[in-house]
Amino acid sequence: MSEELKTTFVMAEDGVDPNIVPKKKLNNGEEMPAIGMGTFGSDRFNNVQIANAVVGAAEYGQRAFDCASVYGNEKEIGVALKTIQDGGVPREELYITSKVWNDAHDRVVESCKQSLKDLQLDYLDLYLVHWPFPNFHAKGVSVDSRDPNAKPYIHEDFMKTWAQMEELVEMGLVKSIGTSNMTQAKMELLLRDCKIKPVVTEMELHPHFQQTELFNYYVSKEIQPIAFCPIGSPTRPDRDKTETDTVDIEDPVVKKIAERLGVHPAVVCIKWAVQRGQIPIPFSVFEPEYRSNLKCALPDYMTITDEEMAELATIDKNCRLIKGQVFLWEGSKGWEDLWDEDGTIAQ
Repeated sequence: MSEELKTTFVMAEDGVDPNIVPKKKLNNGEEMPAIGMGTFGSDRFNNVQIANAVVGAAEYGQRAFDCASVYGNEKEIGVALKTIQDGGVPREELYITSKVWNDAHDRVVESCKQSLKDLQLDYLDLYLVHWPFPNFHAKGVSVDSRDPNAKPYIHEDFMKTWAQMEELVEMGLVKSIGTSNMTQAKMELLLRDCKIKPVVTEMELHPHFQQTELFNYYVSKEIQPIAFCPIGSPTRPDRDKTETDTVDIEDPVVKKIAERLGVHPAVVCIKWAVQRGQIPIPFSVFEPEYRSNLKCALPDYMTITDEEMAELATIDKNCRLIKGQVFLWEGSKGWEDLWDEDGTIAQ
């Protein structure tokens, strides 16, 4: 792939009409495409490759792109988004997400304005709190790295961050706000105290980590689940890999369904996510992959049968891939403390 940013946009003749891609209505009345494209390069792809893939996916019909300041590529993606709009795609047809990183919880408005500048946009469709605590790490650190200033979740501090998120809505800089990597225990406190309810939450979801109870909880609260790592993130950073991790696309059930449908097992994982009702945001810089990912949102592009969906529900191995070890604080027992697995917030 060229190392120069692509600055021309030509809609593919065999592309998907964006108007037929289903949308999900959020709890504030806004609509979001039923599938998006992630832009986290995972330390394995450079910024130009990712930005060019954004243009390529848009040429095929993709309109929703999930960004974040910490990915370090919003300036290049901004060039891509300008290229897309200059090519004839109106801004209102795009759905752009970004996120405030952990080290900017006390300056959310400033961080959002920087993302808007980098992305060359006047507003964001969706803005998320990337993690619910202010712990962070340098790029490329090992799984053993720790921030000496890391602290556990402090609800009073998080609500100060959320108040700034609400301010962004009131300022017209973002249309909707949401959370990411949130637990039920933390969400219940947020719902109790917030002025503006989150419309979505991003969470790790794939056939080997279905989080059924938490998924159903969010659905019951009219908070739309967005699925990251929808195929099990085989290109995730080394810091997020452990010996006990399983591989979704090698699961016999997934492979059996893929063989019947004549597709790669990764496509089955994406289609499973769509049929389950979550919004997957798969990442790929490869044209055949981001093309097939988008097609998975179409109701008439293959179907996993009810019997197969029931069988896929049985292969959940509770295998969390993004454990977040680098965010642990002094005194924490292990990565499980980040996820409130016993229903209480670890301190």
